[in-house]
Amino acid sequence: MLERDLEKLGLDDKEAKIYLALLELGEANIQQIAKKSGVKRTTVYDIIESLKEKGLLSSATRHKKITYSAEDPRTLEEKLDERKNTLKRIMPELLSIANAMDKKPKIRFFEGSEGIKEVYKDTLKYPSSELLAWVSDEAVTVFDKDFLEGYYLPKRIEKKIWVRAIGTESTEMKNYKNLDEKSLRKTKIISANQFPIHVEINLYGKNKIAVMSFSEKIGLIVESQKIFTTLKSIFEMNWNSIA
Repeated sequence: MLERDLEKLGLDDKEAKIYLALLELGEANIQQIAKKSGVKRTTVYDIIESLKEKGLLSSATRHKKITYSAEDPRTLEEKLDERKNTLKRIMPELLSIANAMDKKPKIRFFEGSEGIKEVYKDTLKYPSSELLAWVSDEAVTVFDKDFLEGYYLPKRIEKKIWVRAIGTESTEMKNYKNLDEKSLRKTKIISANQFPIHVEINLYGKNKIAVMSFSEKIGLIVESQKIFTTLKSIFEMNWNSIA
């Protein structure tokens, strides 16, 4: 039981056995330590050096022979206090590093039709919200219609996720726009020649950007407040400039 508790304090199983053996022996040579602890003699040498480095063991030379003894168990408490003080001292710096990591964009990459479906499904995680989208014709001509109309759209309506979409002029996009009212959506059309849109970009969840290229069968989800805010500003500028 004591061995396990010592392991929780940072010793490995062999270190715990040898430290406890020396506490009982008081002072001993390598052979005595090996016998008492049950650790192989060849291994004891290495463990002793490790315990000495941790300040839990000391050595002495008597009659030209080296003996070892365990330091006062209260040394363990002192070591823990030292670790706590060190942790308190460096905690602000550790937190600043962690916060910096949190601010870095997180990017996930998806491949294939199933991967793109996972990107779409991620946009459904934010009910009663608004999704902004630059919509590619390929979304309504190339991609899985059964998924979009049979699963995604009903789920989006169920979750009351409203959409403002910008798409390029085409027969397919006009049909898409005609279904706006029952699709919780408002679509604006722009010139395909002047402003071609070859990928779909969705802005959602306050800091997420989904990018889908249907012909290339790849998708990305980027989590970045700065990128989201910039693209949202561009979308609103586009939206307000379209009659």
